Amino acid sequence: MELHLFHALIALHIVTGATGAIAFWVPVLGRKGGPAHRRWGRLFNRCMVATGCLAMAMAMLTLIAPMATHPHLEGRFDPDFIRGIFGWMMLTTALLTVNLAWYGWLAVLNKRAGHARNRTPLNMALQHVLLVASVNCAAQGWLIGQPLMHGVAGIGIATAVTNLRFLRSEAPGPTYWLKEHVKALVGAGISVYTAFMAFGSVRILPELALHPVMWALPCATGIAVILWHWRAVDRQYAARRPAPA
Repeated sequence: MELHLFHALIALHIVTGATGAIAFWVPVLGRKGGPAHRRWGRLFNRCMVATGCLAMAMAMLTLIAPMATHPHLEGRFDPDFIRGIFGWMMLTTALLTVNLAWYGWLAVLNKRAGHARNRTPLNMALQHVLLVASVNCAAQGWLIGQPLMHGVAGIGIATAVTNLRFLRSEAPGPTYWLKEHVKALVGAGISVYTAFMAFGSVRILPELALHPVMWALPCATGIAVILWHWRAVDRQYAARRPAPA
């Protein structure tokens, strides 16, 4: 029963994740602020929320029945290892994806409506839940001796802290919301590509799921994209500012 449900969740997860992974590049590479950017951005955001929620359900099933949901790993890894990597760590990355997608969407949605509207109960709760999940991920990684889980926990903590800094700011600068929008939605894109490269590889070569390159490559690419867009935002803002008298 658990395996059939797990496979159904995987199938839906692949559909929403693959759609989001394709939609991701239209707003990233295309003209900013236009109809295509908004349309594909909305599609990407919805796919990321759905993908993250499905991954949470998969992680919870793994925590409840690690061997029943991962019979192909029997004899390779013990139940504690599977709970740690495909349960606690997947739960943290899933929460990270939903957090970033929702937070980044609100940042652009409320750019004119007022910054205070970003501080919704759900948005604030997502930051604190991610903090707790990240600390737990680090603790579980220590218990099973998996330093990769510490890295995921560090990303989750850094995300929640920087998000809360923006949310609690009283008078954010004119480009702050845009930089946070870029950081969040590109970060959500990083998470989906990481999931496909790392967690997805477990079906073919399980050892690759924990290979540092499988995690570092999407992360390094995403950080480069974020920094490039941040510089573009700064240049555009500087060009629009009136020259001093």
